[in-house]
Amino acid sequence: MSAGPGSLGGADDLRVHLPFTEFTLDNGLRVVVHEDRRTPLACVDIWYHVGSRNEVPGRTGFAHLFEHLMFEGSEHVPSGRFDELLENVGGINNGSTSQDRTDYWELVPAHAVDLALYLEADRMAGLLHAVGEEQLEAQRGVVMNERRQSYENRPYGMAWETLQAALYPEGHPYRWPVIGYMDDIAAATLADVQEFFATWYTPDNATLVVAGDVNASRVQDVVRGYFGDIAPGRRRPRAEPPALPVLDADQRVTLDDDVTLARIYMAWHSPAAYDDGDAALDVAAGILGSGRASRLYRRLVYESQVAQSVSAWQSSALLGSTFHVVATARPGTELQQLEDTVRDEIAAMAGAVRADEVQRARNALQTDFIDALQSVGGFGGRADQLNTWLFHLGTADYAGQEMARYSALTPERISSAVSTWLCQPAGIVSVVPARRRA
Repeated sequence: MSAGPGSLGGADDLRVHLPFTEFTLDNGLRVVVHEDRRTPLACVDIWYHVGSRNEVPGRTGFAHLFEHLMFEGSEHVPSGRFDELLENVGGINNGSTSQDRTDYWELVPAHAVDLALYLEADRMAGLLHAVGEEQLEAQRGVVMNERRQSYENRPYGMAWETLQAALYPEGHPYRWPVIGYMDDIAAATLADVQEFFATWYTPDNATLVVAGDVNASRVQDVVRGYFGDIAPGRRRPRAEPPALPVLDADQRVTLDDDVTLARIYMAWHSPAAYDDGDAALDVAAGILGSGRASRLYRRLVYESQVAQSVSAWQSSALLGSTFHVVATARPGTELQQLEDTVRDEIAAMAGAVRADEVQRARNALQTDFIDALQSVGGFGGRADQLNTWLFHLGTADYAGQEMARYSALTPERISSAVSTWLCQPAGIVSVVPARRRA
């Protein structure tokens, strides 16, 4: 067992301390325990290192499908009992799937942490004993309906899928949406599902964080008891990560949709999570299009009043990130005007940004970070944050650098990142009201 100091010295004398202990089971499961006795709560947070990037063309949507199947019962926990057992002790749970990983967590009263660990171990070891054709068909229908509601039948719903396809070439693992394509979801067989689970949902492809009012030594005993006998997985396919795509020219797509207001989506390739330039573009997004003091809000929404809304953000991911700007036009405004303004402001930022702009954006990032850490569980909470560092950096001991990487940024470094990454061709999707395209 090793101990991590987890201290942070950052901008404006910020101090965060996330102490932890760490151990690894013989089957490869890596476990981090963060003790915090201030509130009688505990979170069990497990990341499987599998997302939509681990799928193949023609078999998309499997990682997200498992997000649903994992709640349909396991060898010793019949369907419906997972949620019932947690609700009986006052616990809550959820899960999420991204391009890179699948996350499941339970937030429970501290006395019920053993239950949460047992439930996670039972579905890691015994999900395939409980999932048959009936469960697959039921959850396939749920996912297909979710896709209809979130994509096909939702205003602007097809924009993100279209933008991904514009940014990434055929075969790139970020080209398809996390939810998958409808035909692939419909075609998935039970054998396909079983193979996917056996390949990726194994202890040596997972990291487990237990955070809250717990005793690290006791947690280690419980984890060994529940997870220690689960066999590691067989050798998984390890393809070389693809190079970050380079666009030779803007990739433009126009979609007709049943909407009232036209909207433009712009995206650029950017550095992978925690790579050089990633933090700089987080700050650049704050300056460009986050909040009412941002450059684009002032120009497009407040001064010229040609946009209903505008936002910008850096979407960080393992194999390469994307920087996004989305603007919704007011009636009578051409999307080209919005695009031209975005390009103008990006060019201006490549020339110079002000110190006060940097400080404002940095303050917002710091506030969001500290606010999320108020909870031991949930998305962005301490357990989730420790798992994030484990996944991307190979260590949970990063609290001392998370905000420091922003405090070290100068206006010149931010301008340089904008010049390098955003003064380039972009993927551009224009969504226009149906039957009104010029």
